[in-house]
Amino acid sequence: MPGDKNSRLKDPELYEELRDDGASKEKAARISNAAANEGRSEIGKRGGESGPYEEWTVKELKARARELDLHGYSPLNKGDLIDKLRSH
Repeated sequence: MPGDKNSRLKDPELYEELRDDGASKEKAARISNAAANEGRSEIGKRGGESGPYEEWTVKELKARARELDLHGYSPLNKGDLIDKLRSH
């Protein structure tokens, strides 16, 4: 679809799966495009697995928010913090 912000994604389905699992927009796009170019099994052999945000502690989620240079996350509960990280 022209003008769609995800139109340059080569594997939109994988992108959405990665976003649902807690990957940032940039990371999900990078992985989905690499998987489309090289194959999902090749990409899966690289890197580790951090698990979905729901399995992270609030302390880990806040550390991730700091890494991403997000602001206003301190008072958030776990669910809202996950939403903020996923919308980044």
